[in-house]
Amino acid sequence: MKSPIILQAADLDGFLTEKDRGTIAAVDAKYSEAMKLFPLLEKNGKGSGRLEARERLTSVYNELGKMMQEIVRSEPNIHVYSFEAPRATHGEASRLIAKLRDSATQRPEFVYYTQRAYELLFNLAFGSSVAAKKNYIFVDTPVNIPVQNYAVHKIPDIDEKIGNSVMCVMLRAALLPSMIVSKEVQEYSSDGYVTPFALFKISRDDKKDEHDMAYILDLKRSYFDLNSLNGKDLFFADPMNATGGSLVTIVKYLQDQGIRPRSIKFLNVISVLKGSLRIVRAIQNSEIYTLWMDPSLNHKAYIMPGLGDAGDRINGADEHDQPRNIIQLIADYGVGISSLYRAQLREIERTVLGKL
Repeated sequence: MKSPIILQAADLDGFLTEKDRGTIAAVDAKYSEAMKLFPLLEKNGKGSGRLEARERLTSVYNELGKMMQEIVRSEPNIHVYSFEAPRATHGEASRLIAKLRDSATQRPEFVYYTQRAYELLFNLAFGSSVAAKKNYIFVDTPVNIPVQNYAVHKIPDIDEKIGNSVMCVMLRAALLPSMIVSKEVQEYSSDGYVTPFALFKISRDDKKDEHDMAYILDLKRSYFDLNSLNGKDLFFADPMNATGGSLVTIVKYLQDQGIRPRSIKFLNVISVLKGSLRIVRAIQNSEIYTLWMDPSLNHKAYIMPGLGDAGDRINGADEHDQPRNIIQLIADYGVGISSLYRAQLREIERTVLGKL
């Protein structure tokens, strides 16, 4: 019987430098200024006090953004969309994040904005650089009068970046984002490459606080072939990178088994500075691509300001005593998602059923 693999928060913090700790503390202190303003922004608040609080909060967030941009500038393996993309696109990313954060955004709309987020992230990670070569797509269109019409479209040649990849899924919030990234790989590949999948059942002990959190990799409920991961480019997609603990736990386990990935890319909608620094310090050849960077974690290791439980908002909440397995989650996505990601679902089913 395979025992679970457990990583402690203290192990994660051991990867941070003294400079990292000072940087994190400074960002946390600045965010604490924002939290002091939050009570003044309650919707039932009135008068000039609320207006002044909004103006001050805007100023604090601008200061936070500049602080984090300066920190990330010296971290070549951390890529933040709003820090690297052309300024003209910043409004799109900002509005998208605002919709994802909003508690009024319901599940179908949340899924829609998640898909949009990962399209932007994929372009940041793979399509934003000017490629030496181009691929050409020839498309026969529905227009066939007076003859069959064809269109030619030029796209970056990124086969070298994606043709050796495996999609690694950290259940359960990561399932749909992983399918989205795999679909993007398929669409950009010159030969329609569909990534293999490796599925890891990783969780954290929410009875504990951030400083003593435990990350638990359940090997009995994970589905992967170790031999298929060696020398590969491993892609991880998870909406939230809070502490970095789940990714570090998985990668350290793989390394202990003798697996040496060629590269590791982690794609997040929102990352926290602390979790990002932990990952790039702990894992060589790892890169983080995130649409947005949030400043802090609370004592329960939840992202602030964050967007809540991304898994529940994408998948719907599980019954407390009956968590859904991978096949049940896929079934609950419904026909719309199943039709869009047919090739990805076949690969996932092959991975799961092959182990049963």
